[in-house]
Amino acid sequence: MHHSLQMSNETTTGMAAVTRPTRVLLLDDDGANLLLRGAILRQNGYECMYASSIQEANEMLASADIAVLDYHLGEGKFGTEVAERLRAQRPAVPIIILSATLEHRFGGPEDMHLLKGYSSIGDLLSALRSLNAKRRGVPVLVDAREFYYSRIAMAIGVDVQVQIVDAQANWVYVNECAADYLEKPRDWFTGHNLHADMGNTLRDWRDVIATVAQTRETYIDRTRRGMLLRPRTEERDATWSVLAFPIMLHDGGSGVVLSARILT
Repeated sequence: MHHSLQMSNETTTGMAAVTRPTRVLLLDDDGANLLLRGAILRQNGYECMYASSIQEANEMLASADIAVLDYHLGEGKFGTEVAERLRAQRPAVPIIILSATLEHRFGGPEDMHLLKGYSSIGDLLSALRSLNAKRRGVPVLVDAREFYYSRIAMAIGVDVQVQIVDAQANWVYVNECAADYLEKPRDWFTGHNLHADMGNTLRDWRDVIATVAQTRETYIDRTRRGMLLRPRTEERDATWSVLAFPIMLHDGGSGVVLSARILT
């Protein structure tokens, strides 16, 4: 009987461990942000621990299942200090960095980087759900490049064609609008070259892309020429706005964002 009771207790303890809510460490020096973020996460079934300083966060590392850390903490302090310590002590714990700018370089201790102002609470919840798999021992691959470039595209507008290429005009990103216009699936573009693979369709952007990538100047074209070498019938009376501006790619190289839309 005693043996049976012991097995029952162990089983109950194991079930409690499995069903316990995911414990999220929230670090932000803005108390209002902490309370709001925590309230939303609690409504979605997460348990939250609050820290407004690096010292407070470091004291909670042993209890965290996932860490959501603000990048800029004021007074020259950064959430990556906590991320580095957490990664060294508990490498399996997923880390999300929140930043208000794009200045942070990818490839640090974090698993995911979310841009405040463009990332919704839905993005954070989605990130927590995906990274929760890592906490359970399932490998998770987060491609920061796709997130980075998609946020740039979102800032420009979902109705604008956005293509991002390196200095040699190799595609690194296109949004849905551009892919639809060029009549290719989005995953086709990676590894293809704008000049070599669509040169008989697109206008010759060779000089524009090379110049923008090299000089870091911006190119603006508002003409009737459009994006294609031979405009479609419905575009022949349209005025296009095409903008090419320089960008630093995720690998530190020079790139170009080529955006376009029909004005009339």
